[in-house]
Amino acid sequence: MWVQKEIRLKPRQRGFHLITHEIENALSDIRWPAVGLLHLFIKHTSASLTINENADPTVRGDFERFFNHAVPENAPFYQHTYEGSDDMPAHLKSSLLGAELTVPVSGRQLNLGTWQGIYLCEHRDHGGSRTLVLTLQGSDD
Repeated sequence: MWVQKEIRLKPRQRGFHLITHEIENALSDIRWPAVGLLHLFIKHTSASLTINENADPTVRGDFERFFNHAVPENAPFYQHTYEGSDDMPAHLKSSLLGAELTVPVSGRQLNLGTWQGIYLCEHRDHGGSRTLVLTLQGSDD
């Protein structure tokens, strides 16, 4: 079985946001396979996806502070500056974290660890809504 959907996430402020439940809800009308993979792809160059701690919100704040320190705005060597001081750093952060994830499916649900969640990493101050392509594949064998 193969299923593919595009979903649009609401605009969010800059930061790291848990979206696991939004992903699951977007696919709630589909009978999930017993075993398979869910591939997620974000169709943007200034936001990214990652998996990490889903319980303590200070982790998400620490991620934001770390990446802002590691990839600062207004670096004197940036040439791509026409879209604002947060644009080039957003592209770099997106490349560092990545535009896609693959999550195993077991027992008709995401097989994440106890404290793992899927993050939308919004790297722009005003990034707008974000589009994800969700591709679910698997079987009942």
